[in-house]
Amino acid sequence: MKNFLKIRMMDWLLIALALSLAIFFLYPQQLPVSLYKLNLIAMGGFGGYWLDRSLFPYARPDRFHAADDESDNANIDGGGLIFNLECQIPNDLLFAVAQIRRALIVSAFMIAIGLGA
Repeated sequence: MKNFLKIRMMDWLLIALALSLAIFFLYPQQLPVSLYKLNLIAMGGFGGYWLDRSLFPYARPDRFHAADDESDNANIDGGGLIFNLECQIPNDLLFAVAQIRRALIVSAFMIAIGLGA
């Protein structure tokens, strides 16, 4: 029971459940609409994540692929370019840009799917 109370954002989960109960009691006909919108947003997050992974397979936020051989130039491997990380840009900056890129793609996908319905 002690670990259950340490769930991240537990207060927001309780607020969301309380508001869902209020919707259920005040406007029960709106509950399917709320569930539909939550489903759209979840599908948008899933789709945006996989869109980012497919568009940038070698520039993931958790790791970058280095070139397979020891040459200093970019290599063509399977149709995509793989660059060596031996460049002037610090790796921390590359990782931060990749995280921001993924966040923007996922959030734009979620907004587009949520507004399109």
